[in-house]
Amino acid sequence: MPTPVSAPANATPSRPVLVEPTKVRAADGTVREVSVPAFAPPVRRGSLAEIPFDNAREAPGEAVLSRKQSDDSWQDLTAAEFADEVTAVAKGLIAEGLQAGDRVAIMARTTYEWTLLDFASWAAGLVTVPIYPTSSAFQARWILQDAGAVACAVETTEQARLISQERKQLGDLTHLWQFDTGSIGRLKTLGKDVPDAAVTARRATLGPDTPATLIYTSGTTGRPKGCVLTHGNFFAEVDNAIELLHPVFKSVSKYPASTLLFLPLSHVFGRMVAIGCLRARVRLGHAPSIRTEDLLADLAGFRPSFLLAIPYVLEKVYNTGRATAEKMGRASSFDRAARIAGRYGEAVEAAEHGTGPGPGLGLRMARALYDPLVYRRIRAALGGHVRYAICGGSPLGHRLAAFYAGAGIEIFEGYGLTETTAAHTVTPPLKPRLGTVGWPLPGTAVRIADDGEILLRGGQVFQGYWDAERRTAVPHLEDGWFATGDLGALDEDGYLTITGRKKDIIITSGGKNVTPAPLEDWLRAHPLVGQCMVVGDNRSFITALLTLEPDGLAHWRQMRKKQDIPLRDLVNDEELRAALQRAVDEANRLVSRAESIRKFTILPAEFTEESGHLTPSLKLKRDAIARDFEAEIEALYRK
Repeated sequence: MPTPVSAPANATPSRPVLVEPTKVRAADGTVREVSVPAFAPPVRRGSLAEIPFDNAREAPGEAVLSRKQSDDSWQDLTAAEFADEVTAVAKGLIAEGLQAGDRVAIMARTTYEWTLLDFASWAAGLVTVPIYPTSSAFQARWILQDAGAVACAVETTEQARLISQERKQLGDLTHLWQFDTGSIGRLKTLGKDVPDAAVTARRATLGPDTPATLIYTSGTTGRPKGCVLTHGNFFAEVDNAIELLHPVFKSVSKYPASTLLFLPLSHVFGRMVAIGCLRARVRLGHAPSIRTEDLLADLAGFRPSFLLAIPYVLEKVYNTGRATAEKMGRASSFDRAARIAGRYGEAVEAAEHGTGPGPGLGLRMARALYDPLVYRRIRAALGGHVRYAICGGSPLGHRLAAFYAGAGIEIFEGYGLTETTAAHTVTPPLKPRLGTVGWPLPGTAVRIADDGEILLRGGQVFQGYWDAERRTAVPHLEDGWFATGDLGALDEDGYLTITGRKKDIIITSGGKNVTPAPLEDWLRAHPLVGQCMVVGDNRSFITALLTLEPDGLAHWRQMRKKQDIPLRDLVNDEELRAALQRAVDEANRLVSRAESIRKFTILPAEFTEESGHLTPSLKLKRDAIARDFEAEIEALYRK
């Protein structure tokens, strides 16, 4: 029988003492490296496949998952019930003839079936390979070919057709299952005659160094690469995160710990969250749609205590709240409430760092006044019980982080990559520093190279990139450090700030190095701006391409009675351009004159994944955008 893995869910409820990072300074006195000791001991035996069975043994009646029903209610699933489901599906996979180490691809939205098949595959000794549900036929074929997947589970008929049309070029692919036609049920039926001992034996072959998944980086250029993440990588990640973020995972608040996952499970962040919740026995729900109305309805029904989000979601909630207030003629009140929340959040931060006295009586009274009018409505939009949000993917920005903190939702910002099993740094509890991505996760280290590149080391750093010919991982570390390609800086206290990507640095014809991320992140937070790409490589000055946010634009049109103006004409509307010019002027305050945006153009189109301008994780494909909008860019420099 496999050795049980000790579960943080049963660790002592006392909160670990926050450990200051150890700092290494360069010759000039600047901090160049920080590290934090591990909070959780490394897992020496066992695998992620043990989590459902450990939970069933230790707390069989505890709700670990919740599934949305046809009447929009949520039905809990106990630890014992989930372990039984995992066993039944794992036996079906064995009955289908899948062998230990085989790769199984999953192409679906964020659903219960995704997580079930993930854990069932591990219980059967398999390696799972996520594919984004929005992937093209070429993208899906490349991943299936490169991984050598023998099976693929899809969610819909459309996805099944997409994979089917590529079957002739997928010699290894012998199984294609479809969730919405009952494939999970058929696997359970198929495995009824397989003894439970067969699953136990498969689990016993796995250890911390066994590959758990191949996650393909979305990539802004070129073909994606498969990152080989082991069971031990995930344990190092989630065990230390659970212990560090004690209030989030350990039900310190009056609401039992729970979260509604709407991030794609194809992305390492969403995947880590699902594993971490089951590891900590936090009730987990799945929301397949991120359309605003669908997501808000799911949040209202599920009522999570914390959220895992990308900045876009938090920006959307804020902008929707502001738009609603404007429709009610209360825009000025909302703006005042936002300023008060920001000041309150900053005052709390200063007090926690010992650099200020905290919010004064007047500020506390003002915040109390606006809580039922504004802040409670923001919390209600997220389900009403949310007190914490873990945010990653791109910087949230100081302004919004301070607002949410002041509105009663503590933000933990993090930074990481697929290669680091999601978060490598995170805001430490009780010591936030707004605008940064925090300290190294316990058990990890961060170093800044001489050229400003961020280097990372720790137990969650991947085994290497997948070599399709040798069907194994090729190490990609130098002296244990992974070079991220991102640029950053460490402050005197060891907090990391992300400043951009090495390959994204713009060098003007005057030799000025410009990092576009601060300008783009600021402008993207504006309610009228969908995406922004800063331009200026080998040019005499900096310009920008702006796309419009559909919901923000619809509200703007309604308030100004311009609903009937075609978008191709609206992009030249003087009032709209003036509003965006003010936003650009605000963004330019972040940078020097040489780095500022001198001109911009509004595009009558969106940057989307379907158009080829965004990756599945919503990063800009700069080369594709520059190619497709070459005429618009050239026009900016002719005027």
